[in-house]
Amino acid sequence: MDNLSHSLAGLAAGELLNRSLPQEDDEGRQRLRRRLLLFTTWAASNFPDLDLVLTPVLPAPLGYLLHHRGHTHTLLYAIPQALVLWGLILLLWPNARRLMDASAVARKGFFAALAIGLALHLAMDSLNSYGIHPFHPFDSRWLYGDMVFILEPVFWIVFGVPLAMMTPSVLRILFLVALAAVPAYFTAKGFLHWGSLAGLAVLAIIAGVVQRWTGPGGRRGLATAFALAVAFIAVQGVASWNAGHVVADTLLQKDRASRVLDVALTPFPTNPLCWTFVSIESDPRAGKYALRRGVLSLSPALIPLGRCPASRWGDVLPPDATESIAFYSTEVADLHTLRALKEGNCHFEAWMRFSRAPSVGATAATDLRYGPAWQQNFTTMDFESFRKLDCPRYVPRWGFPRSDLLGP
Repeated sequence: MDNLSHSLAGLAAGELLNRSLPQEDDEGRQRLRRRLLLFTTWAASNFPDLDLVLTPVLPAPLGYLLHHRGHTHTLLYAIPQALVLWGLILLLWPNARRLMDASAVARKGFFAALAIGLALHLAMDSLNSYGIHPFHPFDSRWLYGDMVFILEPVFWIVFGVPLAMMTPSVLRILFLVALAAVPAYFTAKGFLHWGSLAGLAVLAIIAGVVQRWTGPGGRRGLATAFALAVAFIAVQGVASWNAGHVVADTLLQKDRASRVLDVALTPFPTNPLCWTFVSIESDPRAGKYALRRGVLSLSPALIPLGRCPASRWGDVLPPDATESIAFYSTEVADLHTLRALKEGNCHFEAWMRFSRAPSVGATAATDLRYGPAWQQNFTTMDFESFRKLDCPRYVPRWGFPRSDLLGP
């Protein structure tokens, strides 16, 4: 997820945690404890993304692909992260250290904030098609949520509105105006459907009204924010399941000889009805595999396929599009070529530890989850230029997402 979502979720969790604990003995210590818990959940909710400092240890694009959402996004390596953050706070914040020495409640709250913040980061990052491998080194496979777009305004609204209403009046107005203006701008630019903007407005009203009823020390507004977020994720999860079945059934009707291995799904922001997808099919008898990119609407009666925001897929439907699904690119590739490259080019082998939808050209490869093969993106690698170089060191041993294509 984006770091704004991580930050707002962390701050909301810290505030809810603080309000759930018994009050400190005096007002000064209570204010300090609130600041400590808010800072800790915010920092822990963003801390795993410091893995970006590791990207230079491998040549581009491998450094980003293999080290971002890498070891810091695992349950085992959350432990040293918590210890580092704990040590930094003890070292650099003497008042917080003295508070934890004097108050068992503050101390327990701090450790809970560390755990909650790190868990929130992993949970939120698990929701989209980029994936994480939380159980490494015991299980190094990538796990994909395929449920939530990586920049999701729902989280900005449901967590941001209650938090904004807790700030002084001038900051509150600025914060609320920003929360309204950014989704409106994205809608005007074609990234959000107008129905999505209306849904965000409804969520903002609910979050704001409940927070106003809650009062200055209550928990109901923040609890409602988390309930709304979980409800949205549940709706997206059901929609993702349905979308995957629609794509798989359509592919089966197209070619009964092919075997659908995977459907990588990405929803449109704040929109459970519109989805982009990349399907991965295998035909071992023919020695081929196929990648198809497309867009679908789960309810054409509510949002026709052509009304899904064009910025995510283009505004011209192919001639063979149906009411609910359109395939706008199909690529058939050779399994032997893919396997030979993996065995004969160690840089390509490292790249395959990330790629879920590998489109392989004569000299370069691209993961089709992030754009068509003819359009370079952050996953594109010119593997031919690496062929005569020494094999890279410090390649994480992540499982191959496409082990089903690579063979035994």
